[in-house]
Amino acid sequence: MTAAATAPDAGTDEPSSRGALSKLIQDANAKGLSYAKMATHAIDRETGLKLSKPYLARLVTDPGVNPPSPAQLRAIAAAIRTTERRVKAAAAEQWLEYEATELAGYGDEVRIIVGHLAGMPEVELRRWRAMIEADERARRESE
Repeated sequence: MTAAATAPDAGTDEPSSRGALSKLIQDANAKGLSYAKMATHAIDRETGLKLSKPYLARLVTDPGVNPPSPAQLRAIAAAIRTTERRVKAAAAEQWLEYEATELAGYGDEVRIIVGHLAGMPEVELRRWRAMIEADERARRESE
């Protein structure tokens, strides 16, 4: 079994070795969304597929080696009240060791700027961040 599919040590404050999708579900549960409540919302509107409470809990404790299907991912998104894109990115990270870096929803200008910044050393990134934050402060003060 890969590290992404193993359960963390219970009761520790250290980062979990749990996979990204498992962590999304666990985080929703930790914020007060019970597995039973998740299951009532875990329905894929395209196919009508419903996920059970035990299935959702098992994705956290022992997700196994087979990733959920696209319909299951849509149902999980509905269950934990997040976007399908976020759930798919988490599943890709957990089972394929792929981390999505796409800047969806932004225009070419923003993507070009972020791509440019991504190649900079840490000291340069801090300088650019300080300039951007100073610009935002100046704009707020002038209003």
